[in-house]
Amino acid sequence: MKDSQFVNYLIAIIGGLFGFFILMVILANFITPEEKTQDVMVSEAIEARIKPAGSVTVGAPVEVKAAAFSPADAYQASCFACHGTGAAGAPKVGDKAAWKARIAQGKSTLYKHAIGGFKGMPPKGGSSLSDDEIKAVTDYMVSKSK
Repeated sequence: MKDSQFVNYLIAIIGGLFGFFILMVILANFITPEEKTQDVMVSEAIEARIKPAGSVTVGAPVEVKAAAFSPADAYQASCFACHGTGAAGAPKVGDKAAWKARIAQGKSTLYKHAIGGFKGMPPKGGSSLSDDEIKAVTDYMVSKSK
C-alpha cells in the first residue's frame, strides 16, 4: 500500500504543478495586452539611432569644370624647385647666359628634353602635365630667360 500511496502523491504533485503552470499562462495572457504599444518618444529615439549616416541621391551628373591651365602656375608647382633655385645644375629661369645655348638648340630639342627628361631631370619634371602643357611651360620659361 505504501507504493500506491507514493504514486498517488506523485500524481497529485505533478497535477498540481501542471495546474499551477496553466493558471500562470492564463494570468499572463490576461495581464499582458494583446497589442503591444510603444511610447512615441521611444519609437522616435529608436529611429534616430538606426537611421543611416548619409544618403545617396541619384540624378543628373554635376558638371565639374577644370581650372584653366596657367603655365606660370604649373611652373611654380612643378618646375620652380629646380629651375628657380638652380638645384641639380638646372638652369635658373631668367639666367640669360645659362639659357642662351639651350635656346639656340631650338624648341624641338627643348620640348624633347622637357617631355622625356634630360640628365638629372625626370620626364616632365616629375609632373603629371600633358605634353602640350609641358610645351607651354617650356615656352613660358624660355620667354622669361631670353
